[in-house]
Amino acid sequence: MDLILLCVFLPLVTTARGQYGDYYYGPYNYGDNDEWVNVYRQGFNFQCPHGQVIVAIRSVFSKKEGSDRLWNYACMPAAQSLGEPTECWWEEINRAGTEWYQTCSNNGLVAGFQSQYFPSVLDREWQFYCCRFSRRCPYSCW
Repeated sequence: MDLILLCVFLPLVTTARGQYGDYYYGPYNYGDNDEWVNVYRQGFNFQCPHGQVIVAIRSVFSKKEGSDRLWNYACMPAAQSLGEPTECWWEEINRAGTEWYQTCSNNGLVAGFQSQYFPSVLDREWQFYCCRFSRRCPYSCW
């Protein structure tokens, strides 16, 4: 009986353990000395080097600093199977103080951000920098 219970509950315990705790996505390089790309309540512009895309985002929130965040990003070279970037562009700006959902148009990949802080609404407006790659399919694909 004990062996049967062990066989039933052991997979559940290992699955639950795998879903618990801090998520770890790898040793991303967030730049020199892990510095933030902005200071509180200031605008910033961040772009990955040519041929690289955003792979990780890190931020720290402070209510004391105007309900703003410090931001940092990690870039990595795009997979060779995607080819070279053929074009890059800035998407439309979302307005501060509004809800939004953003993806890159034309099946592009995010390669940067720019943002401006607005103290009147304690929020930021955002603009995504997107790049399309030569071997990326021109429509939603798996």
